[in-house]
Amino acid sequence: MTHNIEVIGKTKAFDVAITLNSESDGVSIYTINFSGDSGFDPHPITLRWKIPAINVKGVWKPTTDFAKRIMDDWELDHMESRISVDSPVISLFGHDDTNTLTFACSDAINTTELNALYREEDNYIYCHISFFSERHHNIKKYSTQLRIDEKKQHFSKSLTNVGHWWSNFENLKPIKTPDLAKVPVYSTWYQFHQKLDTQELIKECEIAAGLGYELIILDDGWQTIDENRGYDYTGDWKPERIPKMKDFVQAIHNTTMKLALWYSVPFCGKKSNAYKKFKGKFLTEEHRWAPVFDPRYPEVREHLINLYVNALKDWKIDGFKLDFIDEFKVYPSTILTKENGRDFSSINLAVDRLMTDIIEALHTINPEVVIEFRQKYTGPAMRKYGNMFRAFDCPGDSAMNRVRITDIKMLCGETAVHSDMFTYHQEEPIEIKALQIVNTLFGVPQLSVLLKNATENELSMIRFYTQYWKENSETFLNGTFTPQNPLANYPILKSHSKNLTIIGLFDNYVIDFEEKTNRIDIINGQTTQKVVLSSSNNYGGYHCTVYNCMGEKIKEYNIMILIGVTQIEAPVCGLVRLEKNNNT
Repeated sequence: MTHNIEVIGKTKAFDVAITLNSESDGVSIYTINFSGDSGFDPHPITLRWKIPAINVKGVWKPTTDFAKRIMDDWELDHMESRISVDSPVISLFGHDDTNTLTFACSDAINTTELNALYREEDNYIYCHISFFSERHHNIKKYSTQLRIDEKKQHFSKSLTNVGHWWSNFENLKPIKTPDLAKVPVYSTWYQFHQKLDTQELIKECEIAAGLGYELIILDDGWQTIDENRGYDYTGDWKPERIPKMKDFVQAIHNTTMKLALWYSVPFCGKKSNAYKKFKGKFLTEEHRWAPVFDPRYPEVREHLINLYVNALKDWKIDGFKLDFIDEFKVYPSTILTKENGRDFSSINLAVDRLMTDIIEALHTINPEVVIEFRQKYTGPAMRKYGNMFRAFDCPGDSAMNRVRITDIKMLCGETAVHSDMFTYHQEEPIEIKALQIVNTLFGVPQLSVLLKNATENELSMIRFYTQYWKENSETFLNGTFTPQNPLANYPILKSHSKNLTIIGLFDNYVIDFEEKTNRIDIINGQTTQKVVLSSSNNYGGYHCTVYNCMGEKIKEYNIMILIGVTQIEAPVCGLVRLEKNNNT
């Protein structure tokens, strides 16, 4: 169908041409060309079209978390997407979770603004993509594609298809995800912050390895003895707190764990030697945390690349947590020209060059190196350099962790999606502590708990669900994933492979039972001690085994799942396993 795309803001400075490339199976792809007789300074241009507001329950954007409601056209807070912030896609979903309309832009590197807004005067939803919304350098031409999907299918399928579409563009091809990116992770951050003690960490790794954890992320603090949670000493990245870093890494390896180091990539603290060396080569010095390196200078890029290359070679580490990539952006004082030693005028393109050179240099040394990025820099361009995408920080917030994992997972293909580190108060009941881990299971679990102080029940709970995840990681990571009811924060998640379906139940909802696999596992991630199934078919007999959150078998019996409702008693954060009786 023709979408009658309107061009807003057009002037004589340059031409805007929209061409319908293809139209198949409910998906339309347009090419948009911007051109002038000679170089031109782009000004904001918006493409807008409307659809009738029929069967629209909410609007999905990559990082809106709990806020998936419909916005009105007098709400002007648009979503920004660029190389290191979000993804240029929006999905309108219906009351039955079907796709009403999903639209995406192929340019995931340059800055765009997107929205879908309800107009009360005519009950239509107006969709738009705006280009050149921030100050922009002079260009000769610009081309991108717009993909509009109106196919009636589950909205998550439409989003997954967008992810596949992006990955087919030459400048957005993802890197391989190594096995180490797909193992449970121990993080130092929530328990240690900057107060890192090497002997204590080695002991924590010994315990963690016994529970099933295979990688530790050594977060902020290893590079400085300053404990003010600031960034004044970033930029040099000398192991001030752990001067014998190579020996420490070897000690961690001796526990069977691998190790990744944290770096705040853009920041150059005013108390560092790098600050003096690169004076005048910052995007801003007015940032609230620290001056921000300008990656448009080749010597700045070389400095950053060498930091990571030397760490990988000299200390024999296994990966990196590269943080705050989204702070590479245009600031009010940033000059957008290619001069004075800058070989790019565009910051986004310079970031692309920097990150491409980093991953190529690291892969030359170790093709299996892991690179973690966290929201909001988990878009399609970041898949070119990162292989671990982590939910943004939400300590103690199990529901938010689940939502953020799910939102990342629908777009990122085979890139491993990690939870934020689960943590909890020591005095909570064991079943409530377990809520933190069971809400991570549809991603790769990360933990930040002081294990030396954990009770035997805690260790049993963590071990049970960590080992359960590892035994079933193929289904969790690569199975067909279906999140339900986004406006209710995905109270039911499903992932199925050939012989196994895993269902996560996270609120007091009825599960529509329509599973055809021989084994169905139901994780009771709610505080209600029952699991209710509603079936429209006779599925016959199953052997039912119920476990509590520590993996202790509570009961087992045979059960029939027939047309109607079946209720199974299950402990809080327990596991229900249904295995098909072949003789029924």
